[in-house]
Amino acid sequence: MEDIPLSLLFLALGGLIILSGCFSGSETALMSINRYRMRHLARHGNRGASLAERLLQRPDRVLGVILLGNNFVNIAASSLATVIALRIHGESAIAIAAGLLTLVILIFAEVAPKTLAAVHPQRIAFPASYVLWPLLRLLYPLVWLVNSAANALLSIIRVRVEDVSGGNLSRDELRTVVNEASGLIPARHQRMLLGILDLEQAKVEDIMVPRPEIIGIDLNDPWPDSIERIATSQYTRLPVYRDSIDNIEGFIHLRKIIGEFYRGNFTPEDLCSRLTEPLFIPEGTGLHTQLLKFQHQRERVGLVVDEYGDILGLAALEDILEEVVGEFTTDPGSLTRSITRREDGTYLVEGSATVREINRVLGWNLSTAGPKTLNGLVLEQLETIPESGTSLLIDGYPVTIVQTHGNRVKAAEIQPERPKSTQRPKRQGISS
Repeated sequence: MEDIPLSLLFLALGGLIILSGCFSGSETALMSINRYRMRHLARHGNRGASLAERLLQRPDRVLGVILLGNNFVNIAASSLATVIALRIHGESAIAIAAGLLTLVILIFAEVAPKTLAAVHPQRIAFPASYVLWPLLRLLYPLVWLVNSAANALLSIIRVRVEDVSGGNLSRDELRTVVNEASGLIPARHQRMLLGILDLEQAKVEDIMVPRPEIIGIDLNDPWPDSIERIATSQYTRLPVYRDSIDNIEGFIHLRKIIGEFYRGNFTPEDLCSRLTEPLFIPEGTGLHTQLLKFQHQRERVGLVVDEYGDILGLAALEDILEEVVGEFTTDPGSLTRSITRREDGTYLVEGSATVREINRVLGWNLSTAGPKTLNGLVLEQLETIPESGTSLLIDGYPVTIVQTHGNRVKAAEIQPERPKSTQRPKRQGISS
């Protein structure tokens, strides 16, 4: 060492500090890189992304080779700084050299490169992978020895490196990703993606037409009344029954009878001969599952039944698709078939409107674990059949009953915003 010029020693020390910064930066870059962007680039032939993906399949190994290299150059830099200090000012300069080297490494080999790598991980990680991959293969025996000792220590606290999941996202995390991508995905597409994610949680009873709202043809009604119902129906498939929906005979596809119907020679016997077998859907069936069943069975509508076989409502393929793509209504004044926006900014909502529909259209966050419709929410809260004009608060929003029919709420008026005095009500208020 005495024969080596000081300038060469300083140059070697600078090189070791640069190497330390490279190891530190590559560690941060590989740990903070966007795994999904990396996989996308790797699938499209990016060599650096492919190497980085292979390295991150076992993070313990890539960390092992990085830390081996980083510690080696830091120790070498410390030894070299000690030699330089002895050459310049003797033993009294060793402490000063240690302090200066710590400050230099902290700034130039730790904070600065790691900050750069955190801000631009892709720029650092991909080039570093070209060096780290052959270095890992070269030092694999030593890396394996170090990792084995470290993994044995981790196994004491029941941590297994082999259990690494690869960064798979949960449904809630996917929702966050979609919400955060508002600048990249149009709002309508965002809502569709979120609707697809929600299909896993929603059940058929969340979107079905309740039993009292089912429109069908009663074979025991006068035939002219049935003819009128067929002629004015807004649906293409109608249930056909006798006296009650419980005595279902089948479904009639109106488009398949349109020719005979308008020729005037259509009879009840013709109607019965064109019926198709009804599809029954157990309550509690998930929307995603039922969508696949509709697709597999080539059906578009089914009757939801409980454990006793009693019919609860009717679920259609259109209703499931509306959960994803939005409403198909063509009325410009209606946001959905059940919710209409008035000129004064209030909403006229039918009692049969589902809680999910209200949440989606009005931006509310009502619980879907209880009642499934607005009528159910009102009756649960009031515990009685309200009269027209009765007002109450639902989640802090004023709701006024507009019309009741028998034992249910037919329609209600909803204010779009909470009053300032009831932004966070402690309990629901009721007046009439």
